[in-house]
Amino acid sequence: MGAALTRYRVIAYVVGVVLILLVVVGMPLKYGWDEPVVVETVGPAHGFLYMIYLVAAFDVTRRAKWPLGQMLLVMLAGTVPFVSFYAERVVRRRINAQVREEQPQPQTVAG
Repeated sequence: MGAALTRYRVIAYVVGVVLILLVVVGMPLKYGWDEPVVVETVGPAHGFLYMIYLVAAFDVTRRAKWPLGQMLLVMLAGTVPFVSFYAERVVRRRINAQVREEQPQPQTVAG
C-alpha cells in the first residue's frame, strides 16, 4: 500500500501544478493576449499526466477497498485547480488511518 500511496501523492502534486499553470497562466495568455503557446504545450502534457493520475488514483483506492463513489471523486480531483492537493491530503490521511487500524495490536499480559 505504501508504494501505491507514494505514486499517487507524487502524480497528484504534478497534475495539480501543471493544471494551475494551464489555468492561471495559459488560459489568460490565450484568451487575453492571443498567445496560445502555453495552452498548446501544457494542455497535452496535462492530459497525458492526468491519465497517469487516473491509474494511480484507481490503484490506491482499489488497494484501500474504497467504494466506487469515493474512487470516482478522487479521480475527478485532477480536473479542478487546487483540488488535487486537497484530495491528496485526504487520501493520505484516510489510508494512513486505515493502515493503523489494520495493524495487529500488541497483547498485554494481565497480572
